[in-house]
Amino acid sequence: MVEKIKYKNKLLAIIVSGNYRKKKGITFFTPNNATQQIGYMKHKKGHKIVPHKHSKRITRIFPTTEVLLLLKGVLRVDFYKQNKKYLFSKILKEKCIIFLVHGGHGFKVIKDVEMIEVKQGPYNIAKDKVKFDQISEKKIKIKKN
Repeated sequence: MVEKIKYKNKLLAIIVSGNYRKKKGITFFTPNNATQQIGYMKHKKGHKIVPHKHSKRITRIFPTTEVLLLLKGVLRVDFYKQNKKYLFSKILKEKCIIFLVHGGHGFKVIKDVEMIEVKQGPYNIAKDKVKFDQISEKKIKIKKN
């Protein structure tokens, strides 16, 4: 399953469940104009991908996006508006992938996690990240699919 998380028609995230499967080929979950692309590929033995390289070009990235691959565990993702106001939370389970696009986000580990993070670079923690207070545990609202 692929779920697009939106608030007022603004894409906050795309979640790909760990059991997502397609019969064959390539499926991209992001639009062609997204500054980071995420897709799924499934090919049979012997399939060839033509050798290629990627051209150099100047690209403007706004804002920085990130992808988390949850290898193990359970993670709660808390979503926030651009103005730092809490919206709702989602639970990610093992093998889920989340592509974080707009707004703010925070996390709480529910069950020990191992994950991989991918984002554009170069990355400057002083310039590219604005930290703010998290929501009280008492106010957490888990959003279902």
